[in-house]
Amino acid sequence: MALPIVPVAGAIAGATAAAAYLDAKFHIRKDINTLRADSSSEREFARRSTDNRASLWYHFEEQVRRLPETEEAIWSRTGCYTWPETYANACRYGQYFLENGVKSGTLVTFYLTNQPEFVFGHLGAWAIGSAPAMINHHLAGDALIHCLKVAGGKLMIVDEDSEARGRIEAERGRIEGELGMEIRILDQQLKGEIMRLEPKRPEDELRSGITGTFPMCLFYTSGTTGHPKACAFESRRAGGLAGGRVRALDLTPGPKGDRWYVCMPLYHGTGCTSSVMCMLSGLTLCIGKKFSTSRFWSDVRDSNSTAFVYVGETARYLLANPPNELDKKHNVRVMFGNGMRPDVWSRFAERFGIKTVAEFFNSTEGVFGLLNVCRGPFLTTAVGHHGAILRHKYRNSYIPVEIDHESNEILRDPKTGFAKRKSYEEGGEIIIELAAEEVFVGYYKNPEATNKKFERNVFKKGDLFYRTGDALRRDKDGRWYFLDRLGDTFRWKSENVSTAEVSEVLGTFPNVVEANVYGVEVPGHDGRAGCAALYIDPANLATFDFNGLLEHARAKLPKYAVPVFIRVLNNIKAMHNNKQNKVPLRNDGIDLAKLRERTEKEAEDNGEDKESIKYDTMYWCPASLSSIKGGEEDEGYIEYTDADWAGLKNNVPGAAKL
Repeated sequence: MALPIVPVAGAIAGATAAAAYLDAKFHIRKDINTLRADSSSEREFARRSTDNRASLWYHFEEQVRRLPETEEAIWSRTGCYTWPETYANACRYGQYFLENGVKSGTLVTFYLTNQPEFVFGHLGAWAIGSAPAMINHHLAGDALIHCLKVAGGKLMIVDEDSEARGRIEAERGRIEGELGMEIRILDQQLKGEIMRLEPKRPEDELRSGITGTFPMCLFYTSGTTGHPKACAFESRRAGGLAGGRVRALDLTPGPKGDRWYVCMPLYHGTGCTSSVMCMLSGLTLCIGKKFSTSRFWSDVRDSNSTAFVYVGETARYLLANPPNELDKKHNVRVMFGNGMRPDVWSRFAERFGIKTVAEFFNSTEGVFGLLNVCRGPFLTTAVGHHGAILRHKYRNSYIPVEIDHESNEILRDPKTGFAKRKSYEEGGEIIIELAAEEVFVGYYKNPEATNKKFERNVFKKGDLFYRTGDALRRDKDGRWYFLDRLGDTFRWKSENVSTAEVSEVLGTFPNVVEANVYGVEVPGHDGRAGCAALYIDPANLATFDFNGLLEHARAKLPKYAVPVFIRVLNNIKAMHNNKQNKVPLRNDGIDLAKLRERTEKEAEDNGEDKESIKYDTMYWCPASLSSIKGGEEDEGYIEYTDADWAGLKNNVPGAAKL
């Protein structure tokens, strides 16, 4: 007997609808695709290793063979290059390195600004079984020497930029004498010399000993709390990352594919891995000399870029420019990076018409990585997302724990000695379970710093975890949100204050372009009081409503989190990679004499006249400092002076009392 057609069709439709609902709720398909991509990457790496083709040079060669000869590989203001031209130039740089003593398995040092030659040199190093050590070209003095010493090697390629050369010339004696490095200035003469070399392909023998653990390059941490630490970014990680990003971001490799604009420093992890991704996957790399709010969009338009890289406060700085009719006149679909603040995310995407914001969360040395490919409101402001499958997979691998913010140690039960995990929705520092120490590559030639990242006997005897140093939370839908960096959170009035939370709230107040929040020591007070360094729109600084800001903060934040002090910045003091730097601000504290002294020292170092110096100004709310109800009249934010500092130190009448 024939089955009734309508009920069967209805059942199929119902099952389809149910499956769609479950997928939408638990993100099953997305998780499965992620796991498949990871598995595919592992199989591909195993195949290349078996074939003795672990070197990333072979990935690059495959793209050169695959793409049309006229396809553009690199765009820049100083020149554009096809894939065959890029390949020939990479071979030339490889030959130059060989002729100057660089050997397979060693590193060559780069002290370079963004330019096509940076990429030629990077590829050329791979070609001979070498890799570059990426030195921040702003480094000088002892920090520079430290980084060079860690890298080792005998050849240093230095940019022709006058300031960069000046920093190297100041240390030439130590570099050549103590370290035994040869310095080569990559000026027009040397570039011409290299271009006259025969573009001979280096022999496979030079790469035969390269394994997946050999560095794609050597990166350095920012060094905000001491000398930078070196991290070897392994080749196997770079190879998998390239293909994974292309798939996740729905990018199209050439011919006539997507074009990726990078003006973040190529010596920095985000900028470098993005440029490498292009060379390994067949995307066109569009190089910006450096980040500039005035040149950014003209570069994007002139290069016909369809995607770009951001780091830190990049979006905020671009958003601070006055709106104009060209804001959406571009071809960009995707922006990719890390550090996008919640208070600018939607405003930036809407103003400039960006359909996909891909925010990743990771560190150069880290074993914990997240990616949020945001194409709508559901994932806005998250730094990653896991569906039900991945949440189950990592339930005992990515664990939030509570931290003592004075010692930065994991809190442990005094009876058992074990840590107590926090709920994902509450969040805490994320620690990662490791099967063995070797899972974490560690800091290059720095076992002491490497060992500090391990935590043992956390939940049971013999277990091993990696400390990320970052506090995150994950909601019931699997969205990960950044809370704060270890060391940035501070305690005030016996409560933990999240600098990220306070910065986000202050950043939504009219005319606040940027808010950088940190804790400052106050004489006679336990913990640290909140201080917000604000860059206010210069056109509205004279009429800025400080008491309106205070009301806004009190309405949006717990009482203890409202900043006691406000520091008004004369200019934005970002780091070289557009990330906020709290260290010098925190070191200045609320001693105005110390603030003036450092400002004058910076001006002197920059060759500025003392008469032209503009000092930052400070305000404070004495009533917020007092813990005695009615102990201070609430005048709101008022100007903070040397006399106030003296009063706090001496606990004289008029200073806020305990």
